[in-house]
Amino acid sequence: MKVWLLAAMAIALSGTAARAADPRYPDWPCTQAKVPEISLAAVWAGPPLDDVQNKWKDDARISALVAKLSARKTPLEEAEKSVKEYLAASASDKTTNAKLLFAGLFDTLNAQRSQVMLGLERVSRKQREAADKIREETLELQALQGVTPRDEAKVEALSNELIWKTRIFEDRHKVVRFVCEVPTAIDQRLFALGRVIQQEME
Repeated sequence: MKVWLLAAMAIALSGTAARAADPRYPDWPCTQAKVPEISLAAVWAGPPLDDVQNKWKDDARISALVAKLSARKTPLEEAEKSVKEYLAASASDKTTNAKLLFAGLFDTLNAQRSQVMLGLERVSRKQREAADKIREETLELQALQGVTPRDEAKVEALSNELIWKTRIFEDRHKVVRFVCEVPTAIDQRLFALGRVIQQEME
């Protein structure tokens, strides 16, 4: 029991929930630096996309392909193959279709990335609140244990609650660490698909 209480105190007092490395983003829980948006220049060296912008949404075939390529369940190798097959069949419209396809991927993956990052920050705030609560209840439990005569039922109930809350906190912390990898994976996916699209245009 003491081990769990010490763990609870350590979690609460160390500020594990969210000690932001960058003061500009106090709720950002990841060790990776927060980059709010993917820069187009970082992932695309092809022709300008100004003339296509949101036009990819008007093409049902491209919209469907963008949805497939953007889905994390679609293996990258399969996505790259689909890009090559689609552009190989584009004939004289290859450049336009390539630009539309990348514009769609850029918009969609950037939006996915933003959703993931907002979710991480939301969980980070919850974790901070949970750590504060664990700290408060640990102090409350210490006070109950010091009272004579001791109310064993209350002590046991609060001890069990602390154990449960600490487990939830730790489980959530593990999930956050895993999800922190997702924005980087999205960056890499967009860069890889952009490179294939540019190669197919040449």
